Amino acid sequence: MSTTTTLANRVDIRGPRFVAGVTTGVLVLILLFAAFAPFVATVLIAVQTLVFALGAWLGPRRHPYGLAYARFIAPRLGPATETEPPAPLRFAQLLGFVFAAVSLLGLLLGSTTVGALFAGFALFAAFLNAAFGVCLGCKLYPLVTRLRLNTLSEFPASN
Repeated sequence: MSTTTTLANRVDIRGPRFVAGVTTGVLVLILLFAAFAPFVATVLIAVQTLVFALGAWLGPRRHPYGLAYARFIAPRLGPATETEPPAPLRFAQLLGFVFAAVSLLGLLLGSTTVGALFAGFALFAAFLNAAFGVCLGCKLYPLVTRLRLNTLSEFPASN
């Protein structure tokens, strides 16, 4: 564990799985509505895009669905036995935001195909986490961090 990641700022792994479950449900609704009520799908994906943005910006403890988990679900469970750092979770939310934003843009421009496709990408990732505990964004986070650090080291700061 790095010195910047202490046990106090780690996250109970059950919270992000709950968040992924709620997100899965919302994205399924979006795909269903995209087929016969694109306006409703557009409103729902706009809300989900905002939720992803808040999760990426504020982190898992202040994520809207994470707050619901902390208030209503966590008190009924025993203490956390497994935790994880918040940075990969924030990155996963950022990826969700990108997929949802492209989906929203597609729906706003009248392309339900693009809207549904990118909502489907987000659904796939959310479902993997909810059902199997596999967070794709979290798996990609170390790679992106390493690439970013390598890129920064190639271009030293000028004096």
